[in-house]
Amino acid sequence: MPDYGHNLLFGTVLMPSAGQAEEAVASAQAADRAGLDLVSVPDHPYRPGLLDAWTVLSFIAASTSRVRVFPNVASLPLRPPAVLARAAAGLDRLSGGRVELGIGAGAYWDSIAADGGTRRTPGEAVRATREAVEVIRALWTQGGSVHVDGEHYRLDGASSGPAPAHPVGIWIGAIGPRMLDLTGSVADGWLPSVPHVPPGRLAAGHRIIDEAAVRAGRPPDAVRRLYNLSPGPGGFPEGPPGAWPEQLAALALEHGTSAFLLPVQQPRLLELFAAEVAPATRELVSTARRSGTDTASGDRPRPSAEAAGSDLPHGRGGSPPERLSVRATPDDRVRRSAERLWDESTRPTGPAVDPDRRYARSAQEPARNLVAAHDRLRSDLDRLRHVVRQVLEDGADPGGARSGIQKLSVRRNSWALGAYCASYCQVTTLHHTREDQDLFPHLRRSEPLLAPVLDRLAEEHHAVRGVIDRLDRALVAFIGDGSGRDGLQAAVDLLADALLSHLAYEERELIEPMARFGTGW
Repeated sequence: MPDYGHNLLFGTVLMPSAGQAEEAVASAQAADRAGLDLVSVPDHPYRPGLLDAWTVLSFIAASTSRVRVFPNVASLPLRPPAVLARAAAGLDRLSGGRVELGIGAGAYWDSIAADGGTRRTPGEAVRATREAVEVIRALWTQGGSVHVDGEHYRLDGASSGPAPAHPVGIWIGAIGPRMLDLTGSVADGWLPSVPHVPPGRLAAGHRIIDEAAVRAGRPPDAVRRLYNLSPGPGGFPEGPPGAWPEQLAALALEHGTSAFLLPVQQPRLLELFAAEVAPATRELVSTARRSGTDTASGDRPRPSAEAAGSDLPHGRGGSPPERLSVRATPDDRVRRSAERLWDESTRPTGPAVDPDRRYARSAQEPARNLVAAHDRLRSDLDRLRHVVRQVLEDGADPGGARSGIQKLSVRRNSWALGAYCASYCQVTTLHHTREDQDLFPHLRRSEPLLAPVLDRLAEEHHAVRGVIDRLDRALVAFIGDGSGRDGLQAAVDLLADALLSHLAYEERELIEPMARFGTGW
């Protein structure tokens, strides 16, 4: 099977025991501090010994700053997809784009039926899952009403939205051939577990997914391959943690598996997984990809990253290399405020780009996701400006303004201190923080000549943070006693000018480096 070329992710599966609820949260915080990428919890609503998955995920998201969270996997027979879509979108917006969605067709049918869920045959479960994905994606698309006339799920003019803060991946926990075929047709990821799909069965699963993807007109690399590990006797990986990197790297290079989730409750083992296993695995895979070897220690030739696609039907990651197709959104140059946070003429630029360079489609995804996240910020900024304009034109009273802004997922920035801040400001800040802490250091290591650009972008993040604080104070004052109308308008205008200019500059400078080097996430 091919190496799909995805960046490697490492994470954990935590068991949220009702008797030791604090342990799962502490482990999630340890994973966050240690630099892991993903934190997941299983979803078994019928087990009173476990806390509700979405409640735990919400608490974990609020208690961490960088890890992505997801259910592993949400039980569709007990999670109506319309409700699931809005729950995931809401948490994604509140967490700054840190939610993914794992879903499953159902298991433990006696328990599901006992809790009032629908017992389904295998064929019904596959069809219901397909309809659920359709419902979820339709509701994540802003604008208009949604109609789905399904056998198991129906929407009759449902209002779409809210949209997530970033393109949330839908990862299916598939085992059987029909569910694997569905995964290749519509999903963003395959999430099997070692006990159900041991390493020796991965190739057959990948083959079904790849063939289904091609029939659906999708490149096979559109489906990320994840894996719930089960170390120990009879499981995988085998042996002590020091022996794991070579085994995980072999799966990445030979089977395209690119995300590894370790079920564990001990923070020390999570730290070891993050500090030693993850970097060692990444280094083995990176070295093999650069040198063109087929496994972590093998010597069979593989196409290099530059020549990917020369001897595979779909190239590295399932599609031939192509010119960079991701485009920066230009700055409209409209300025609403007389105040300026910076001199745009002094912005540095990165090294010149080879116009003939080719990039695998999968390599362009991080840049495409960046633009999509920025477009979400632009869209919500327009909505924020609209609500504020209504208030200042007496189109709504202060109470109405608060209600309107709450439609943008407004929440308090610090409940303990009683501060009030729109979730838009929180999402923007978290987006910039993640770039400062993760993306920029990775690009700095990958291309030292980008350092002046990255320094300038970090400075602009700091300046935008100051405007967000100013807007927050003005909003609190206005809603509190109606004062500060001019200050509120001035802060909104300055935020719009600064943020739209900054986003355009960042895309112009980072789209190509992100396609070349990835994100490091």
